[in-house]
Amino acid sequence: MKRLIFAVLAVTLMAAPMANAQRVSKDALTSRLTKADATIADAKKASKATTWLKHAQECYKILSAPTADIFVGMPFEEAQINIGKPESSNANVTLNGKAYTEHIYPWLKLYVGADNKIGTWVMTQQVSDKDLVGAIMSSYNKALELDAKKMIEPVSEGLTMLENYLNQSASVAMDAGLNKLAAEYYARAYAVQESAGFTGVPNLQYLFYSGFLYVVDAQTTNNKASYASGSVVLNKALQSGYTDEEGNIYYYLYLCYFGQDDSSVRVANLQRAKQLLMEGLSKYPKNDKIVEGLINIYTTADSGSLGDPSELINMVDAALARDPKNRDMWYGRGRIFFSLKNYEESIASFKKVAELDPKDAQVQFFIGYFYLVQADSMNDEINKKDYKSNAEFNEDQEKVKSVYRAAIPYLEKSYELNPKDLRNVELAKEVTFKLRDEEGMMPKYEKYNKAYQELKGAK
Repeated sequence: MKRLIFAVLAVTLMAAPMANAQRVSKDALTSRLTKADATIADAKKASKATTWLKHAQECYKILSAPTADIFVGMPFEEAQINIGKPESSNANVTLNGKAYTEHIYPWLKLYVGADNKIGTWVMTQQVSDKDLVGAIMSSYNKALELDAKKMIEPVSEGLTMLENYLNQSASVAMDAGLNKLAAEYYARAYAVQESAGFTGVPNLQYLFYSGFLYVVDAQTTNNKASYASGSVVLNKALQSGYTDEEGNIYYYLYLCYFGQDDSSVRVANLQRAKQLLMEGLSKYPKNDKIVEGLINIYTTADSGSLGDPSELINMVDAALARDPKNRDMWYGRGRIFFSLKNYEESIASFKKVAELDPKDAQVQFFIGYFYLVQADSMNDEINKKDYKSNAEFNEDQEKVKSVYRAAIPYLEKSYELNPKDLRNVELAKEVTFKLRDEEGMMPKYEKYNKAYQELKGAK
C-alpha cells in the first residue's frame, strides 16, 4: 500500500511542473497581460497603490515565464521535467565556439553540453511586443508615488528580482555570443537600480560590462552603432566614479570613439579618444592597452590634428620630472618606446625601474627581452645589407653579439629572483645557445636547458 502511495505521489510531483509548462503559451500570456493592463486602465483601481504593485508583479511573472523553471548548469533531465520534451533536437551544434546539442522549444533553443547540463539558451520569440521591463519599472514607480510608506519594501524586492533577471539574461546572452543583446540587458539592469524604489547599492560594473560588450559587438559584426552605444554607458560609468582594477575602461572608451570613423564629427571623436587615453595613462601607466591605443591614435592616417607623437613622450617626461621615483611612469615610458621600436630608450627606462625596484623579476626579464628584440632587429638589418667585405660583415655581427651578451645578466638576475618563470628560462636558454661558441656560454646553456626541461615537465 505504501508503495502505491509513493508511486502516486511521484506521478503528482512529476505532473505538476509539466502542467505548469503547458500553461506557458503565447495566447495564455497575452491574455494574462491584457487582464493586467485592464486593471491600471480602470480609473478607480488605478488610484490604489496595490493595483500598480500587482500589475508590476504580474508583468514580471509574464516576462520571466519562459525561463522561470530553468537555469545554466541545470541537468537536462530536470529541465525536461519542468518544461517538457523538446519539439526537435540537433546534435553537434557549435554556438559561440562551443559544441552543444540544440533542443528546440516553442519559446527558445536550449543548448546542452557534453555533461548533459544546460550551457545557455536563445529566446526565439518574445512574450509581448510591449516593453515589459519598462512597464514593470513604471508600475513600481507609480505604486511608490501613491503610497511610499507601504510600498517601499515590496517595490524594492520586486526591483531586485527584475535586476537579477536582467543580470542572468545578460550572462546567458553573452554565453550564446549575443553580445549586443547582453550589453542591452546589462544596461537595463543598471537602469533598474536607478529607480526610486531600489534600496540597494547600484552596481556600476553593469555599465562596464555593457560598454565592453558593445565594443565586442562592434568589432565582430562591424556594427558602428554599438560603438556609439558603448560610449554612452562607459562614460556614465566613468562619470559615476567607476574604474576597473587595470583601467581598461579608458581603453574601451577610446575604442568607442576611434571606431566611429564614419561619423561627421570624426576629429572631435579622435580628440576625445586622445583625452581619455592621456587621462588613463596618467592613472594606469602600466596598462599596455592604453599605450598601444596612444601609439595607434597618433599614427593613424586622419589624426594629423592631434599633434606629434613626441607630445606623448614629453607628457610622460614632464610627469617624471615632477616625480622621478614614479616606478609605474618609468615602466609606461619603457613600454611606449618599445612600441615605437626605440629599444635603447625602452631599455634605459626599464633600467630605471630596476633601480627603483631591484627585486622585481619581471622587470629584469623585460630588460633582457628588450635586448634580445633589439639584437634580432639588428640581425634583420644585416640580412638586408649587401656586404663588400667579410671584415665589414664580422664587425656588424660583433655588434649584434654584444647586444645579446648584454641581455644575459638581466635574464640571470630574473632567474635568481624567480627560478620558476618558464618564459625567462626559455629566453636565457635561447640567448646562451646563440653565443654557445664563446667562453663560458655552453655551461650556461646547459644549465638553462636543464631548468627549462624540468619546468616544462612539471607543467
